[in-house]
Amino acid sequence: MQEPVYRRILLKLSGEALSGDKGFGIDNDVLGRIGAAIHTLSGMGVQVAVVVGGGNFWRGRTSAGMDRVTADHMGMLATAMNSLALQDALDRVGAVTRVLSAIEMRQFCEPYIRARAVRHLEKGRIVIFACGTGNPFFTTDTAAALRAAEIEADIFFKATMCDGVYDKDPNKYEDAVKYETVGFDEVLAKNLGVMDAAAASLCRDNKVPIAVFSLEDPENILRMACGEPIGTIVR
Repeated sequence: MQEPVYRRILLKLSGEALSGDKGFGIDNDVLGRIGAAIHTLSGMGVQVAVVVGGGNFWRGRTSAGMDRVTADHMGMLATAMNSLALQDALDRVGAVTRVLSAIEMRQFCEPYIRARAVRHLEKGRIVIFACGTGNPFFTTDTAAALRAAEIEADIFFKATMCDGVYDKDPNKYEDAVKYETVGFDEVLAKNLGVMDAAAASLCRDNKVPIAVFSLEDPENILRMACGEPIGTIVR
C-alpha cells in the first residue's frame, strides 16, 4: 500500500455502520474490521480522531411526541456507547485510545479539552470524541466538523454506505453522476446531501476538505488516506 498523504484525519462513522446487516445495535465482526483498519492507519503514522454517530441505538428525529432536547440528550448517550465499543475493539488489536466526551462521564472517559485532545494525537493515541458538541439541536456531522476544525485536521473523512457524492440520489436515478471533486458552494446550493448545511459550512469556512467514501469495505479508510481515487473530495 502507498504512503499516507495526510498527517491528521478526523474520521466520522455513522452509528448504523456499526450495526452491519442487523440494522440495530453493534455487529462485533464489523466493529472489529473497522477497528483493525483504524489501528493500521494509526500505525502508518497518521494521527486519527474519530466521531461516531448513535443511529444504531437511537434516532431523535423518529421520537414522535418527545421533547427534542430530551431526545437529543438520549442520542448523545448512544454516541457514548458506540465510542466505548470502538475503544474496546481498538484495545483488542493493541491500539492506544482515549475517549473524550463533551458531557462529563469521568467514570468512563475524559472530559473534552481541545489541548488535551491534540496532545493525545501528537503522542500517537487514537482519540474518540463522544456526545457530539454536548448541546441539543446539533448533529454528529456538525460535531465532527467542529472537532475537525478545532484539532486542525488535514481532512474530514466521512465514511458512509455510499461510495461518494452524486448529482442526485443514485438509489433512485440510474443516470446519477458521481463527482470526483466538488466545491462546497455547489454542495450547499444543490443540497447534495453530503451532510447537513451547518457541518458543510463549518468545513468550508475553516478550509477543511471532506472525503466521502464507502465503508462497506473498512479497508477503504486506508485507501482514501493514501490518496486513492475511491470517493469524492469536497474542497
